[in-house]
Amino acid sequence: MKITKGLIEQHIHGAFGIDFMTCDIDELLYCADLLAQNGVCAFFPTVMTDDLDVIKNRIEIIKEAQSLQNQKTAKISGIHLEGPFINPSEAGIHEKKFILPLDIELYKKIHDDIIKIVTIAPELDMEGSFRKYLNEKGIKISAGHTQTIDFNMVHQITHLYNAMSRFHHRNITTAVKALVSDDIYTEIIADSVHVSDDVLKITFKQKPLNKIILISDALPLAHSNITEAVFAGQKIYNQNGNLINKDGTIAGSSGLLCDIVKNLTDKRIISFESALQCSASNIANYHGIPDNLEVYWDEYNKIQKVRFN
Repeated sequence: MKITKGLIEQHIHGAFGIDFMTCDIDELLYCADLLAQNGVCAFFPTVMTDDLDVIKNRIEIIKEAQSLQNQKTAKISGIHLEGPFINPSEAGIHEKKFILPLDIELYKKIHDDIIKIVTIAPELDMEGSFRKYLNEKGIKISAGHTQTIDFNMVHQITHLYNAMSRFHHRNITTAVKALVSDDIYTEIIADSVHVSDDVLKITFKQKPLNKIILISDALPLAHSNITEAVFAGQKIYNQNGNLINKDGTIAGSSGLLCDIVKNLTDKRIISFESALQCSASNIANYHGIPDNLEVYWDEYNKIQKVRFN
């Protein structure tokens, strides 16, 4: 039996059939309770590219849910705003019709202090004014859905290798730059679907371990019996654990962070201790999040129970 700190989900769109883009307050609180049962002490509900009025409504719902939380649940530590200020060329499953230019006045329409992370395409912020504004607000800037190689005023990378200019052995790309930038935190979806096992091994050898953030990027279909659902304005299908749209584009994950930890350790890509560092203490240190949870794992690195401090 191993006893560890609680996990922190920095990039998650929903789970248990609950979609953070459509759910009500009670559903969000219910999801927080279920996340705690799966070893999560804190999470950042991730709001996707959409109409600004929809995004503003989501922020209000999440903020209200946060105010109603008790101590014995996964704490809503802030919002991760993934879009709409991204590169249409790297949209992934984000709806292109809602993507906006990096305009400070547009962002001000939705700004709230609960927003802690914003994913943007820095190459579309030619003079750096948008990044400077977010930095002044104390928001962590994540380069994602991007083709940038300029990480000036950027704190982290959104889901490394996915929705960015790809790894190339001669050209400097977003992925290459992220790998060699030791001072930048780097999200990665280590489910062996979004990133292959061999590339995961390369990543863990190259990046400083204390700068890697494991994320689930879980969708509402995660840990549910739902085989298909509308997400980001399109039908998403669960094909043997792989979440894809009708064109075969990979969406988010069908697992949670506890499943990521088990996947990495079962395959001996990294140690259990390293997986815990990248899914708990790294993120806690990055955001200054206190831990209120003890997680009990069995010999197969599967969660048996949790206990609140």
